[in-house]
Amino acid sequence: MTQTKHRYFILNKPANMVSQFISPDNVGLLGDISFDFPEGTHAIGRLDSHSEGLLILTTNKKVTRLLFQGEVPHSRTYIVHVRNVVSEETLMLLRTGIPILIKGNIHWVTTPCEVEIIGKPAGLIKRSPEREDIPHSWLKITMTEGKYHQVRKMVSAAGHKCKRLIRVSIEDIVLGDLKPGEVLEMAEEEFFRKLKINNWKEEVASN
Repeated sequence: MTQTKHRYFILNKPANMVSQFISPDNVGLLGDISFDFPEGTHAIGRLDSHSEGLLILTTNKKVTRLLFQGEVPHSRTYIVHVRNVVSEETLMLLRTGIPILIKGNIHWVTTPCEVEIIGKPAGLIKRSPEREDIPHSWLKITMTEGKYHQVRKMVSAAGHKCKRLIRVSIEDIVLGDLKPGEVLEMAEEEFFRKLKINNWKEEVASN
């Protein structure tokens, strides 16, 4: 029996596009990207339609479990543009854990994470409207937890409106210089090495 050779891609997902190839709604789709994805390609660790940045796509259905459902947590880093200036007290609250409302109407205190104030990233494509003359902050947030809309809910709970959310890395896979809509294919060994997943060969061999 011939083993299926899986393929692995990273995409800089533009805003106003869902992380799906098919939808009953009139929305931007992954199929609108100018790239010939093979049959069976799907997104891993989806971004909501308003969010941008690093999205993994693969034909390997086991990646979701290996990456997000194993015993070892894996880090994701986001660049977040928020309204108003973030105080040191708010930074500490975001870092140490902040209550948010999650599925089932449950109050959840987020797991401690890394948060710092940064300057506006160089080379970032401007979105309209995006005024620089009103108080705002750019944050870099690295976390291992991934509740639904967690980053947006965290900054909202801290009193700041999320104006822009960009995922820039998952472990050692980084967005780099990929422009919105661009795709990069990765070799299988490099893909899992950069995700810090060590048991992938056994999983792939069991397909």
